[in-house]
Amino acid sequence: MDTPLANKRILIIVGDIYEDLELWYPKLRLIEAGAEVIVAGAEADTVYAGKNGYPCKSDAAFSDVDPAAFDGLVVPGGFMPDKLRREKLVLDIVRHFHEQGKLVAAICHGGWIPISAGVYQGIRVTGSPGIKDDLVNAGAIWEDAPVVVDNHHVTSRKPDDLPEFCRGILQVLAPLGS
Repeated sequence: MDTPLANKRILIIVGDIYEDLELWYPKLRLIEAGAEVIVAGAEADTVYAGKNGYPCKSDAAFSDVDPAAFDGLVVPGGFMPDKLRREKLVLDIVRHFHEQGKLVAAICHGGWIPISAGVYQGIRVTGSPGIKDDLVNAGAIWEDAPVVVDNHHVTSRKPDDLPEFCRGILQVLAPLGS
């Protein structure tokens, strides 16, 4: 079995009203590629409801996460990012990944969290058209594409872009020839 992400640890953020597919598709794809995936929410061992009703149980609380122990971060969309973008701890986690040049992957409205963390200045991104102005106002360089990879940042627009989003994540985490 091909496991290009063996020995990689990925953190995924969860909160109520997350976009179901934008969390579960990357989570399962990363596990399939050999990564250890930890889902963190405000509290550990808590079930969060997806926007479409699919539950996700957190493995850890944000306060227990050591970002240095992870290789990448995935931020799903939905309505969740609008609440979590106000949490200092979440923003500190995002800043750590950005400052260390580690994967920061956001899809759809997930881009709101890196916006609030202040990490998109001069970065090429995409996201839900509904947050295009927010991305541009945060100093990002907007592109309307299924996926945009800019160094360690991977962004996509919507659930239909999930295959490209996950290929972008794999490209950053396991570049060809590494």
